[in-house]
Amino acid sequence: MNEILDTIVIGGGQAGLASGYHLQKKGLQYLILEASSQVGGSWPHYYDSLKLFSPAGYSSMPGMNFPGEQDRYPKRDEVVRYLQQYSTEFKLQIQTNQYVESVEKDEVGFTIHTRTGDIFQTRTIINATGSFNNPFIPNIASQDEFKGLTLHSSKYRNTEKFINQRVVVVGRGNSAVQIAAELAEVSRTSLAVLQPVQFVKQRVLGKDLHFWFKLIGFDKFPFWRFGTTAPNSSVVDDMDQYKERLAAGKPDQQTMFKSFYENGVIWPNGKNEPVDVVIYATGFRPELPYLRKIGALDTEGNPIHKAGISNVPGLYYVGMEGQRSFASATLRGVGSDAQFVVKKLMHYIEQ
Repeated sequence: MNEILDTIVIGGGQAGLASGYHLQKKGLQYLILEASSQVGGSWPHYYDSLKLFSPAGYSSMPGMNFPGEQDRYPKRDEVVRYLQQYSTEFKLQIQTNQYVESVEKDEVGFTIHTRTGDIFQTRTIINATGSFNNPFIPNIASQDEFKGLTLHSSKYRNTEKFINQRVVVVGRGNSAVQIAAELAEVSRTSLAVLQPVQFVKQRVLGKDLHFWFKLIGFDKFPFWRFGTTAPNSSVVDDMDQYKERLAAGKPDQQTMFKSFYENGVIWPNGKNEPVDVVIYATGFRPELPYLRKIGALDTEGNPIHKAGISNVPGLYYVGMEGQRSFASATLRGVGSDAQFVVKKLMHYIEQ
């Protein structure tokens, strides 16, 4: 492209679409580059039974309410459809199958090279890719010796392949508990945790927890103004009697195993137990190698930023966990972060 755009958004998931909405409202010349063949980011790749941990009424993107009964908890496929409808409704400028391989910076702005060989020029960049493509798996002793199946929760889809097997799910967050609970219906399943799972009631005084978050302002409290990011909570929403299920041992909780052996795991008490499958529900880490050359990352590969504003002038982020508030990186939170970033971006362009 010979045209120099005001902004290029990298990533066509919820954060990228929210950014496009606010860029379009401000009349900026922008383009969203999505690596896959469809918008929606990581949502089409989550496990089949995934439900939002917030009701539809608290899960809307800017300018478009989440459809249907507002007190229900939408499923994965509903979110995928919503994001696709969102991009269509606002006629957002998107090019799919554009995997970004490198970014260069000069006095004018940025040059972006994609895997297809296309070249894009822009004054500013909003990186909105999330971290789903870089699942984190902890380093556990003798894991290479284990002959069973190991996989990250990002590769888990449903219970079909695990019927009547011995399964250990590593983790204590919402996804770990949700996956382990459904596996416990068809297999003998344990949650391996460093500390016991902590639950919070999904409904208080007849209202969903997110009603109270919004009422007291916690959901969007600006932690970044105090020199920190929002807390990365591992408290689990007890939306489907998960606390009751764990108390009944379906699944049970075990203190994290200390190592593998050929046929299974070794628990802290020294017991060797045969295990068929270990599933890591241990989260994700940022992976932005195309930004390293321009000095945007620290030594561990994490973006250097404050509230989504990079140390590299003209570079911004939307969709990072804890970026500006507890709600950042959620459907209900990316709109506010995108609006904030676009305001800062416009000021930069106008300088």
